[in-house]
Amino acid sequence: MYTGLIDKYRDRLPVAADTRAVSLNEGATPLIELKNLPALVRKKVSIHAKFEGANPTGSFKDRGMTMAVTQAVEEGARAIICASTGNTSASAAAYAARAGIACFVLIPEGRIALGKLSQAMMHGSVVIQIRGNFDEGMRLTQELAAALPVKIVNSINPYRIQGQKTVAFEVIEALGDAPDYHALPVGNAGNITAHWIGYSEAAGESTQALRASAGMRKYRTPKTLERRPIMLGYQASGAAPIVRGRPVENPETVATAIRIGNPVSWQQAVAAGRESGGWFAECTDDEILHVQKMLAQAEGVFCEPASAIALAGVLKDLELGKIGEGSSIVCTLTGHGLKDPDTAIAQSAKPMTADAELKAIERVIRERLK
Repeated sequence: MYTGLIDKYRDRLPVAADTRAVSLNEGATPLIELKNLPALVRKKVSIHAKFEGANPTGSFKDRGMTMAVTQAVEEGARAIICASTGNTSASAAAYAARAGIACFVLIPEGRIALGKLSQAMMHGSVVIQIRGNFDEGMRLTQELAAALPVKIVNSINPYRIQGQKTVAFEVIEALGDAPDYHALPVGNAGNITAHWIGYSEAAGESTQALRASAGMRKYRTPKTLERRPIMLGYQASGAAPIVRGRPVENPETVATAIRIGNPVSWQQAVAAGRESGGWFAECTDDEILHVQKMLAQAEGVFCEPASAIALAGVLKDLELGKIGEGSSIVCTLTGHGLKDPDTAIAQSAKPMTADAELKAIERVIRERLK
């Protein structure tokens, strides 16, 4: 029986053979071929969606959290802490509950999708709303972790990155090779860093980000890959510090999961883009929401707005000719659409109302079938 990514990839992760994994059977998420969408946009390309919304708490954060909380427990920690725009808090709270330790989360007041907030609350974490944005929360979290006996589990924690790199392993296993391009949303920038580390390890290569993770256990990484993909990172126009080349003081976007103005993994992400021959670009909120809806209606895949930016960016760069036809592309969809139901409902047609009579409902259906 599958028991989670630590057990599956134990020899490729910085954990000991006898380390007890704190797991919710995360990982093993589907790689879905998009069969209808390429024809809709009239492009001859192969696009697969790595749907991380299928993780236990509905986002990719579970991959990193199983590693971060496992390591925290092994070190004797009794509490963890994080700053969050939503998904990190949901995941941290769930894994802390699984481990039987306390969890504290700092979130921007009134700036978090209710689907995510409800998860953190239900799992019993202490939710502290701050009158400020994520970047201020991140700064406070680091200061608190330095002053109090709490372990920080944001992506500044190198064990988070180690768990998240396993996406690359799963993509290689599914495709038999790396894609030509791998596209991701970029918020705090840890995930694109993690993906690149995973692909690099599979190719037997080192990376700047991996070399920076000093003091971790040595582990074996067998070479399974001859080439690495070009990494593409996309940011929302109102929260695009890497694209702009400077922090954004008041980031704003409908894609709440990437509403971050000063990413903690900025330099590592830039290194991943440079080493892979990739780039960073931006999409507007309108472009993000359009592709979120198109993906749901053309393919049956419902992701949150921040996830949709990966595909929105790819489609934009296909039109610009930056990505050539015939390419194989993987887009990581980082979270499930149910994380932010209010945004989905706001851009959808209102439910129709009819009398509870056969003829009334039949008229509605016949009208729609015309």
